[in-house]
Order: sequence, then C-alpha cells, then structure tokens
Amino acid sequence: MKVEQLFTGCLAEMAYYIVSNGEAAIVDPLRETEPYLKMAAADGAKIKYIFLTHFHADFVSGQYDLAQKTGAKIIFGPNATAAYDIYVGKDGEEFPLGDGKITLIHTPGHTMESSSYLITDENGNTPCVLTGDCLFIGDVGRPDLAVKSDLTQADLAGHLYDSLRNKIMTLPDDIIVYPNHGAGSACGKNMSSETFDTLANQKKTNYALRADMTKEEFIKEVTTGLKTPPQYFPNNVRMNKSINTSIDEVLRKGMTPLDPATFKEMSEQKDILVIDTRSKEEYTEEGTVPGAWFIGVDGSFAPWVGALVTDINQKILFIVSDESRVQEVVTRFSRVGYDNTQGYLAGGIKNWKAQGFEVDKIGSMSAKEFVEGVKAGKLEKPLDVRKDTEYLSEHVVGVANFPLDAINTNFAEIDASKAHYVHCASGYRSLIAASIFKANGVENITDVRGGFKAIKEVDGAAITEYVCPSTLL
Repeated sequence: MKVEQLFTGCLAEMAYYIVSNGEAAIVDPLRETEPYLKMAAADGAKIKYIFLTHFHADFVSGQYDLAQKTGAKIIFGPNATAAYDIYVGKDGEEFPLGDGKITLIHTPGHTMESSSYLITDENGNTPCVLTGDCLFIGDVGRPDLAVKSDLTQADLAGHLYDSLRNKIMTLPDDIIVYPNHGAGSACGKNMSSETFDTLANQKKTNYALRADMTKEEFIKEVTTGLKTPPQYFPNNVRMNKSINTSIDEVLRKGMTPLDPATFKEMSEQKDILVIDTRSKEEYTEEGTVPGAWFIGVDGSFAPWVGALVTDINQKILFIVSDESRVQEVVTRFSRVGYDNTQGYLAGGIKNWKAQGFEVDKIGSMSAKEFVEGVKAGKLEKPLDVRKDTEYLSEHVVGVANFPLDAINTNFAEIDASKAHYVHCASGYRSLIAASIFKANGVENITDVRGGFKAIKEVDGAAITEYVCPSTLL
C-alpha cells in the first residue's frame, strides 16, 4: 500500500493519495480533479473512495466533481449532512482498499463531523493515521469554527480533548501522524512547518498533548489567543456542503482572453474587480491597470484573496505575466470559492500600453530611505501592515500598526489627503495594501522595498522590542 502526501504551499494544505492493488482513495481533495485522475491512471487504479476529514473552512474541496468523474463514494464521519450523496461512516467502520483497509475514527472537536483515518497495509500493520484538523504537527485544530447556539467553543474544545486522549493518543507511538494543514494555515495557531511526525514525538513536543494536562487546562489553552477567522471561512463551509459550479466550467469561463479594449470597458464597471497577479517587481516597475489590486500569485495568493475580497461572488478580471499560468490563477481563485472570474488581459500590460492606455504606479522607496525619513520625522504617515502579533513582537519606533487583514474594516481611519508609507515583513503584503490604498483614492502612497527585514538590516537601532502583556496573548 502506498500513501502519498500532496502538499499545496499556498494553502498549507495536505491531501492524500492512497493506492493498493488497483484501488485508490483520495483524502481531502483540492478543487481541481485532474491531478488525482492522472495519478490513479498512472497506477492503473480505480478511485474507489473520497474521504473527507471534515467540511473544510479554508478551501473548497473537490469531492463532488471527483465523484461525478469516477463514481467513487464520498465518505464523511458521523453528523455530516450535504446537498449531494454522501456515505456517513460510523466510528470504527472499516473500508477495504485493495489488500489493505482504512478505518474511520470519529474525532470531533474542530467540528462535530471531524474524523481521522487509520491506514492498515497488506501486512496488517498500521503505519500512519490521517488526522485532518484534529491533530496538527505542533498544534491542534481551532475549536471556534463550528460554534452553534447549543455548542460553544469550550464545548468543542472539550470534545477535542476527549478525541485526542481517547482515540489518537492510544495509537502506537511509532505511528506517523499526517495532518491536513501545516504552518501558515489559519486553522490552528502554533503549527509546525513539518508536515508529518511520529505520535511519540508529538507527545513530547506538542503543548496540547501534555500527559498531565487536565481537560480544563486544555480548554483554556486552545481557546486563548484565537484570532477572528478570515471572512471567507463560512462561505467555504457552505460551499463544501453544496453542489457548486463544476471546476471545468469555472476554468472555461475564467480562462477567457480579453483584448485591452474589452478589458478596459469591463474593468470600468462598478461590479468588476481587477486583480494583478504578477510579481512584485513587474507590478512596481511596469505599472498596472488603473484601480487594480495587487495580489501576486507567487505569494499566499488564495488566502489573501479570501481575506480581502469580501464578496465570494465578486466578478473578477485578472492580469498575468505569463499566459501559460492562466489556468493556475483561475484554479487558485476557485480553491477558495471565487468562481466568478470573467477572463484575463490578453497580451498583458505590454499589450495594454501598446494600445495607448494609461497605467497606475505605486511609489516605492528603499529601506535606507525609510529609516532616514522616520528618524528625521519627514514621513507623514508610516504604517506597518503586518499582523498585530508581529508588530507587538518587534517594530519600528514611531510607526503605527495597520494590519492588512483588517483593511476592509479599518480603511475609514485613513486620511486620503495624507502621504502614507507602508511596509510589512518582506514587501508582499505592503504592496497589496498599497494597491488597495491607491484603488480607494489614496494618491500619495509609497511602498518600502524589502519590508521590515530590510529595515532591520539597515539600522537595528531604529527597532524596538516589545513584550506583549499577558492579557494580549
């Protein structure tokens, strides 16, 4: 039996492909189906099952389309309901796969249908367990996403404690833990960059698995310091319970090439948002279509689209640097439920300029210029757009915090008549912020190249360290 972890960096998500003697299973598939179909075909296998560890909040999973194309059975754990045909498994139920089997272990807590899957190979060994969002490497799933009128986050945390102690921690110490997410995901608060580990090592290093931890201590630990989840999470849960537009139709519509004149006409409509997905350098040096937002596809693209574009049904046009990446961009929009892409600028910005159309440009300055300007008091409104936790840890003296992830709710605080200078950690988020400022009427906006990292290298004395009060942790 082969178990293959499929890591998607943009979402910090892990899907799994399992195959044995001509039969395959996919666990927590992404929206696109083609990669799984190709893997099974290469192994001469038929996809028999599609297992879901839970209804995901941070991406739209592809179980319905994949089932339509393969005839595979979609399996969830107890308590799951959906608008399409699913098989609701029982705790301890076994599903034969080739010469091995997969056992459903109901592990509620992150959500009430959350389940883990124990893999048993052809020799009767149990080499690994797929824990979904129950147990991460270094962390556990957040217990606040499935709160209901009769179910508090403390209730969910209590269920999670029982699931870990009674179901997961009783497995063999040498078993490999394969979670659904890693560092960078908003589904936990302390995840490791490692994507798997032995259960024995997690018992030693994971704060939530401390042997002498009481349920009360556990509940306090996992519910303290939780940040408000990204605004698109509830939409993705809803979509994962529904029948959505097929990925093939989303790709067909979104991959429509638009000549500059058509693109311009559409971009000027009030219900259209233009997103420039090129590199930071291309965006800054070449300029962009007036009013466009920058969200580079080579960064944490999908999560930032989900966090910043408040309407899941938003009509979107986009700009790419290389037309060979058009399908990738549309796919990555769709992974977080943004299915209403209308097309892309054929020929890119070069073609736009060739037609004589104007471009917007964001001003930029070096880290050295920024430090000198701050010291001299010459910069009117310097802003740090990193998360508040990053800012509290270490920041430039005299620079205010304006987190990018709260820009939609806090933008009213911005005086468009003032000059603003923005930085983040490395320059990706600050350029996103600068583009949104520009699109919303802030004409005098300057991005600090290289961000906080470059600023610190220029002059560490311009930095202050700040230890958060315990009340803020």
